[in-house]
Amino acid sequence: MTREKWDPRQLPDLTGRRYLVTGSTAGLGFFSSLQLAGAGAHVVMTGRNPNRLSTARATVLRQHPSASVETLILDTSNLGSVRSAAATARGRTGLDGLLLNAGMVHPPAERDTTADGHEIVFATNVLGHFALAGELLTSLAMARGRMVWLGSMSTSMWKYDPVDPELENGYTPWRAYVQSKVGTTALGLEADRRLRDEGVPVDSLIAHPGYSTSGRTRGILGINEPSRGTRFLDNLQAPITQSKEHGAWPLVRALVDPDARGGSFWGPSRVATGLPREATPSAITRDTEIAARLWNYCAHATRMPWPYEKAAKARRR
Repeated sequence: MTREKWDPRQLPDLTGRRYLVTGSTAGLGFFSSLQLAGAGAHVVMTGRNPNRLSTARATVLRQHPSASVETLILDTSNLGSVRSAAATARGRTGLDGLLLNAGMVHPPAERDTTADGHEIVFATNVLGHFALAGELLTSLAMARGRMVWLGSMSTSMWKYDPVDPELENGYTPWRAYVQSKVGTTALGLEADRRLRDEGVPVDSLIAHPGYSTSGRTRGILGINEPSRGTRFLDNLQAPITQSKEHGAWPLVRALVDPDARGGSFWGPSRVATGLPREATPSAITRDTEIAARLWNYCAHATRMPWPYEKAAKARRR
């Protein structure tokens, strides 16, 4: 299947493949899980709330009764939860793909911190995923798999350099969000460079969903239930918005397209909307000095170094 002929509505057969998706109970994570499961993959759906996870899994199975789906409690804002979930996920066979999707899209008005003492947006969107990717690196290497980090077109609109990643000074909700997305994209590119240098058979890619909104997405009980007001406002922006289903297309393509290369960046063809295609990440996220600074910060903050040597020797059983 060539890049020119990729059809997000007709994915390749993923039978025998195993993927873990963070933030699977709604939005992009749910629709990514739904699309992967519909193509025959075994999907590990993760989330913080067991009831919402149960609802999400049941919804996938209603649409694809023969799907292979399991659930796993994971809160990316809590490093203890990350360690626990990773230990459970590692106890099985190799992992073909890891979709690092979970995150805070609407940060709190005032700066808040997690139980670990980290700013909550950076912890949820960046630190937890950095730690999880490292903890699952050997499982990914066993399957010669890939990790996909969730980017955002916001990094091209505001060039916030995260010199203060946890915003101890100058916190605003928007700055917290954009800095976290600079972080995930820069780390995704840096991860691919480091994995290649260390001989680890894992690719790291980044994908963004464009401008995808709940108000443009079909209603699903317990999954997507926008208010009438949200529907009205989102539909006013119809020319530049798309559904969460379509927003998941670049994420899924980056995860499963055999032609997608490590270090590549994916998004909608019209930036905010459209079919998934390879794109160019913003200049700030391609700055290797910024990426190295963020990498070192995350490694220190999480105290979870990536096991390159062990992963380089890993083989699928």
